[in-house]
Amino acid sequence: MSDPLISIGELADRLDEVVLFDLRWSLTDPGRGNAAYATGHIPGAVFVDLETDLSGPDGDGRHPLPTAEGFTRLLGNLGAGPNDEIVVYDDVGGSVAARMWWMLRSIGHEGSRLLDGGLGAWLDAGLPVTDDESRRPSKNYPAAAGFTGVVTADELTDRQLIDARAPERYRGEIEPVDPKSGHIPGAVNMPAAGNLGPDGRFLGLEDLIERYRATPEDSIVSCGSGVTACQVALALMVAGHPMPDLYVGSFSDWSRRDLPVATGDLP
Repeated sequence: MSDPLISIGELADRLDEVVLFDLRWSLTDPGRGNAAYATGHIPGAVFVDLETDLSGPDGDGRHPLPTAEGFTRLLGNLGAGPNDEIVVYDDVGGSVAARMWWMLRSIGHEGSRLLDGGLGAWLDAGLPVTDDESRRPSKNYPAAAGFTGVVTADELTDRQLIDARAPERYRGEIEPVDPKSGHIPGAVNMPAAGNLGPDGRFLGLEDLIERYRATPEDSIVSCGSGVTACQVALALMVAGHPMPDLYVGSFSDWSRRDLPVATGDLP
């Protein structure tokens, strides 16, 4: 299985060897990513939209998964095949791009990686961007039977639930989009931002191992709508843990079910 992360230097050296996707997106301005892509992106990168490409019309929470068959069809249409090495990036520490990384790993595409540091690190290294729209010839990507490692609200009992949201949302001090504020009772707050250093890159191996030393290997990751949680799943794998299960609906699903919520710092 390939390393979940790829460095700026390795990508720059192998740009013609990988299938590259730009996944910039904003919770408060969903159209920002596509506009930013049109202004400038890493050469060869194809834009993928979280809302329209990586989310389905039906399901639990704000960003339910599409069908696995629809996802593999999308991959083929975007020029990715089952044997390609796929690299994804964003400009927010991997908290959006990791959703596609997780979806790829979930259908068995082990050659999927996230660009460590994202577009910011690429620009800081003085590497070029382009405003030319990138396209790749379509390929045949065989349909997958389904996504693995997906759990629902009914399957959270007796397992550690990790909440990857910002502390203020976990505590219930603010809630910009969901009908309730707070967190799922029993969930432990481990914000995705804590996986990154001041430079926006992931912490070193020893630091990630220490961060997740007490995390049970059968833990479930969650967030607001099953997107940012995937960045924590990636960090757990870097730290040597198996791929954790994902509560795709996350708090957006839980809060819409009118289930009890907790507030404050404690689970």
